[in-house]
Amino acid sequence: MPRETLAARQKRAGRINDILRSCYPEAHTALHHENPLQLLVSTILSAQCTDERVNQVTRTLFATYKTATDFATADPRQLEEDIRPTGFFRNKARNIQGCCRGLLMSHGGKVPRSLEELVRLPGVGRKTANVVLGSAFGIATGVVVDTHVARLSRRLNLSAQKTPEKIEADLMKLLPQKEWIDFSHRLIFHGRQVCAARKPRCAECRVGTLCPSYAP
Repeated sequence: MPRETLAARQKRAGRINDILRSCYPEAHTALHHENPLQLLVSTILSAQCTDERVNQVTRTLFATYKTATDFATADPRQLEEDIRPTGFFRNKARNIQGCCRGLLMSHGGKVPRSLEELVRLPGVGRKTANVVLGSAFGIATGVVVDTHVARLSRRLNLSAQKTPEKIEADLMKLLPQKEWIDFSHRLIFHGRQVCAARKPRCAECRVGTLCPSYAP
C-alpha cells in the first residue's frame, strides 16, 4: 500500500470503524463488573491474564470484598490466595491494596473520574485508567490498547508504533473522540473472533479490502 497522508488514513480508519460497528454493535468490555471499583480491580487482575480467568476469580472475589475498605484492610496473604489463579498474584495483591488505600485517603473510597487522579493511584497506568473511565463512566480520555488493539493497529496500518502509548497516540489522531471507547472494543472483538494472532481468518474479514495485510 502506498504511503498514506493523515487525511487518507483518517478516512480509511473511519470506514473500518463503520464496518466494525455493524459487525459488533454490542461491543463492550468482557470484564464482568457491577460498579467502577469492581472494574478497576478486574482490570488490575487482567494484566497477563485472560478476561475469562479474571471473571472466574472475581465471581467469588467480589462476594467477599465489596468496598475499597475491604480490599485495603484484607490480610495480604489471604488476598493473594484469592487471586492466585490470575498469575503474578503477589504483585497484583499489592497493587490492589495500594490502589484501594489511595482511594480511601484521597477520594473517600470512590473511584475518581479523571485520568490524572487515576494514574496517581498505585498499580494504575494509562491503559487501566482508560478502561475504567470508558467502560464505567463513558468518559473518552484515550484509546485502550491491549494486545489485540496493538496487533490489529499494525496489521491495518493504522500505526507502525510498537509501544501502547505511541499506538494510542496514533489512533487518537485518526478518529473523533466520541469513537475512542467503542473503537477499542470493536478491535478487541474482531481480534478475538476473526483477526487472531497466529491464524487470522482473512477470508471471513469484512474489513479485508481496507487492510494491507489481507491474505485470503
